[in-house]
Amino acid sequence: MNDITHLKLKYVVRLVVERAETRPEGMPYVGLENIESRTGKLTGAQREGDGNEPDGVSTVNLFREGDVLFGKLRPYLAKGWQCTFDGACTTEALVLRPGFKINSAYLLKVLLSLEFIREVDATTFGSKMPRAEWEAIGNLEIPIPSLEKQREISARLDTETARLDALISEKQRLLNLLAEKRRAVIADFLTKGLNKDAPHRDSGIPWLGEILAHWQVKRLKFLAEVRGGITLGKDYGSQPLFEFPYLRVANVQDGFLDLSSVTTVMVPLSESENCALKDGDVLMNEGGDIDKLGRGCVWRMEIANCLHQNHVFCVRPFTVESEWLDLWTSSDAAKSYFESRAKRATNLASISAANIKELPVPLPPESEQISILQHVGFEIKKLNALTEATERTIALLQERRSALISAAVTGRLEVKNSAPMEASA
Repeated sequence: MNDITHLKLKYVVRLVVERAETRPEGMPYVGLENIESRTGKLTGAQREGDGNEPDGVSTVNLFREGDVLFGKLRPYLAKGWQCTFDGACTTEALVLRPGFKINSAYLLKVLLSLEFIREVDATTFGSKMPRAEWEAIGNLEIPIPSLEKQREISARLDTETARLDALISEKQRLLNLLAEKRRAVIADFLTKGLNKDAPHRDSGIPWLGEILAHWQVKRLKFLAEVRGGITLGKDYGSQPLFEFPYLRVANVQDGFLDLSSVTTVMVPLSESENCALKDGDVLMNEGGDIDKLGRGCVWRMEIANCLHQNHVFCVRPFTVESEWLDLWTSSDAAKSYFESRAKRATNLASISAANIKELPVPLPPESEQISILQHVGFEIKKLNALTEATERTIALLQERRSALISAAVTGRLEVKNSAPMEASA
């Protein structure tokens, strides 16, 4: 496309700074969590009385239909939305109002393009919660074809991305089915064992149901020690301090560790000894979002001299296999227990160490535990392989989607009225 000019963003849109100290009554609210990454789709605005009101929101930005929101917090997430109604949003979203040289649909495509996101991300400040500001974003140049060409690009991209989104949704449904299968395998083996014809008995716990007759059910406190962790910001007076890595809730996922970002803390040696992790410890999250409640994995000394924060419980087994506890705490039955005992706030939940200690655990003899774990591990390995392959396919489809948008708005491909668009290398 030869009719493209390049102008700074601030010359074709107006930054809208219309704020309210409190969210106007009845007005829908859009947080960054309501905007999907890369797709420009809204997952649902929050309204008063629907049980999803934002927690602690005071000052908000106001927007109107036709504006475009762009998330300045962690911009690499590529969160943008073309407003389809009037409402309020988080102050972490810029409200951009297109001028006469650009329309909303095309503007959103530009904001979500790989090139633009990379340029914005390069301007961010702050390591833990990087954000960009309008002063830098507004000075970035964007491609501006004619309005007719903008409409043509937007229409063709909507068609092509809808096709890719349908494929992504199909793969996402497969991921959900694989996750359900994984939970079912765990529940089946950890309550019925390997011999499905063996006699069963009522566990005496309604949500647990029947277990094998020769199994026991014991509270977690009789099987393991539940240990608290480091409290950040504590004053240690004049004691000498030493630097140690520590695990946060974000590091402890459901069945695995995310060690891509591990922070450190300065504490006395005595404190480090009390909160040091040992091989075979089972990590369990105190809470946060409801999906984080009780989730965890087995610690295998992935990092030397590592501690854990007080929001991550360390469960140290003494009469049960670590992997058995790990699988059981990830089961639907255990999660139901955690949720029933959790302290809840808006969209958040937490569970105390006292309640974790009372978790009922079905317990076969040790040799049977090991045999069951081997069978479960084999089945889960197959499911994990399918899950990883599906996730790779989703990532490729998402890359394809982003590449199409970038190629279209930068003129690296010609937008045609019939044949599918092809991005050049």
